This record gives sequence, C-alpha cells and structure tokens, in this order.
Amino acid sequence: MRKKIIAANWKMNKVPMEAKDFAAELAPLCATPDVDVVFCVPHVMLCPVRKSTTPNGIGLGVQNMHFDEFGAYTGEISTPMLEHFGVTHAIIGHSERRQYFNETDEAINKKTKKAIAAGLIPIVCVGESLAQREANITIEHLRIQTKLAMVGISATDAEKIVIAYEPIWAIGTGVVATTQQAEEACASIRTVLAEIFDEPTAQKIRIQYGGSVTPDNAADLFAQPNIDGALVGGASLKLDFAKIVNYKG
Repeated sequence: MRKKIIAANWKMNKVPMEAKDFAAELAPLCATPDVDVVFCVPHVMLCPVRKSTTPNGIGLGVQNMHFDEFGAYTGEISTPMLEHFGVTHAIIGHSERRQYFNETDEAINKKTKKAIAAGLIPIVCVGESLAQREANITIEHLRIQTKLAMVGISATDAEKIVIAYEPIWAIGTGVVATTQQAEEACASIRTVLAEIFDEPTAQKIRIQYGGSVTPDNAADLFAQPNIDGALVGGASLKLDFAKIVNYKG
C-alpha cells in the first residue's frame, strides 16, 4: 500500500520570524508515522522552519529550483545551494509557475531530473484549466503533461517522484473537484504512468490531489484508490492543516 504524502505549499506568504513561530506550533501537531508530511516554504524561510520540521520528522520542501547547478541565472536557486538546508522535496511545475513565469514542459522535465540527481523528491504538478475541462480534454491534457514530464526518466527513478494533480480551476478558489472528478483524473495519470513504464512502477508512484483541500473533504478524497495524499495551499497556512494530516481522526 502506498503511504499517503501531504504537503503544505505556503506559496509567497509569511516572513521568516512569523514562519519560525508558526512552524514551531504546527509541526508537533503534524508529527505522525502514518503519513509523510512536508512543509514547502519560500527559500528565505528554510533555516527557521527547519528547526521545527527536522525534530518532528517532517520533510522540508522548496517551491521551485533551477535545473543547472551554477550559472548566469539571476534570481534562481540551484540544488547545491539547497544541500546545506536539509531540503528533502521540491515542487516542480506548479500551475502558477507555468502561468505566471512561463515554465515549459521541457524545463519541468529538466528540473525533475535534476531534483532526482540531487537526492530530492520531486512533486511534479499537472492539471487542466477550466476551459480545458469544459472542452472535455482533461484526460488528454494530463496525458501530455505527464508524458513530457517523464521523458528520459527511468522506472527506478520514477518511483521516487510524487505527482500532484491540481485542477487549475480549483486552486485557491474554494471550488473543489468532486471526489469522482479527482479520482478519475488521478486514475488516468496512473494509467499513463503504466504505459510509460509498467504497471508495477505505476502502482508505486504516489499521486496527490490539490485544489481547495480542507479538513472537511480530506478523508473522502484520501479514501479513493488512486489519491495518495494532497498538495495543500491556503489551508496549510492555518493550524487546521494538522486536521488534514490527521484526517483519520
């Protein structure tokens, strides 16, 4: 059985001292052997937040990274720069990075490979827009994104990847995909993974759902056979995030 993984994506919120205090209060509430928990924070908060994640067995993630180790990339962060902060995970290809910063599928693929090479667990995001869902091309779109993200990656390395299905129309809107919609999309992603690699590999890869996940809907979502946790945005900025982690009550 795949172990659930629930990741908090703080996005561009809080300041270092605030993050330190919040993490110190939240982390003990999220310490559980039953679920892999990750706090994905802005780079400037890695040090203060690490003081709480490490003692509580919680992973420490970044929201972006570059695919080269060094170079003339003003404003970017490389994996060698992250090594000394105890970073364990990296969100890659979030829809906001694709939309606002023009990240391409090629760049996302290169970042995924670099994260694996650096010993990080990539959380690779895929998802459709409202227009794509209304045009009934959700499955086709997810298929293309997933295939392009996995180009040149071996089955052995693929098992280390987490895929986050995030319907763009449900991110931060308060509108959550129905349980059936979320399960259907995640199942389709697993089908594509089996085509790319093989069925045993596809069954080992964890697929999260993201998009207005709350303590009220978490248990129903996580009960689905192909949903292995969540990538949580707005709700991760509150202590109630712990209720999502401890969804079994």
